[in-house]
Amino acid sequence: MNIKRKTLLLAVSSVILAGLGLQGSYAQSKTTKRSTAQSSTVQISTASDTARSISGYFTPATAAKKSPDAKGFIQRWLLLDPINKPNRGNTVFTDSYLRKAFSTEYFPNQFTMLPKDGETVKAGEQELKWHALDSKNYNVKLFRFAYGLRKQIYGVLFWTVTVVNCPREMKNVRMAVGSNSASMWWLNGKEALLLSGDRRMVVDDCVSTRLTLNKGKNIIRGAVINGPGMSDFCVRFLDEKGAPIKDITISCE
Repeated sequence: MNIKRKTLLLAVSSVILAGLGLQGSYAQSKTTKRSTAQSSTVQISTASDTARSISGYFTPATAAKKSPDAKGFIQRWLLLDPINKPNRGNTVFTDSYLRKAFSTEYFPNQFTMLPKDGETVKAGEQELKWHALDSKNYNVKLFRFAYGLRKQIYGVLFWTVTVVNCPREMKNVRMAVGSNSASMWWLNGKEALLLSGDRRMVVDDCVSTRLTLNKGKNIIRGAVINGPGMSDFCVRFLDEKGAPIKDITISCE
């Protein structure tokens, strides 16, 4: 009896193990197929991202003056193709590093010129073009600007200019800026803000001391630097009570 019982148990065990083996093989086959399908989906998604364009984020600026958006953000800017500025990381963006980087003249008259759409400048061996654009978002997506135009996206310095038109003199206003990564901003030729360090863009991340917007034209210049990662910025003016200033217009000339 013991021999028969042992033989029967061995036979049952063999059947169970065989069944488990088949089940495991089937599960592995399903997993392999699922992984292959997921891999194919990723490849298809990547392949479909080759139509690089800025149209999803920008529209060409027109001759008509433009108001800020509902929250006061300035959306019209002249953007220069990215300047090559290699950096292995963003931790080097200390105040002293940035002041040296932003005071360097990369192209003639960069601190005084009011560029025109399509105008080109030479920055070392690079020939760069100015683009007059309206951002579709409250923030200006520099990474998408560079990527869409098939320009360098990492280790870059972006230069930007815009004109703020005021119906009257506005005293005690503040420029509020957020940027990814570090940046510096000037109003009418004078430094207004320096945002140092490796940072993400946050609305009103840094706010200037009290400034005066002149009646008529006021010129904003900005420089945004980034190593790896995304690049963008947002700018608006706040009044004495901290409310966004919206009764101004923006132009590129």
